Amino acid sequence: MTSEIDEKLKNQPSWRKPAGMILILLLILLWCGIAVTLIDQLSGLNFWLQLPAYVILGVAWIFPIKPLLTWMNTGSLRHLPENKGNGASDET
Repeated sequence: MTSEIDEKLKNQPSWRKPAGMILILLLILLWCGIAVTLIDQLSGLNFWLQLPAYVILGVAWIFPIKPLLTWMNTGSLRHLPENKGNGASDET
């Protein structure tokens, strides 16, 4: 009986995924706004100083999204280590 209930709960769609997608879009829009405001300051720099700045701006938006994706899938902001299920114990 409880396994049927657990299976039904697993198959129900979660509200976290649509909410997470909206938050991801908002985060990307915010990040684009920050990057666009920095373009005026970066355009006056030498190419070799612009290059790392644009690389950082192009990649750094991914880091805040990772916990959000984890939350969307697990319901927790941190990924909890899974039990390996090998039956081994640390205690002797």
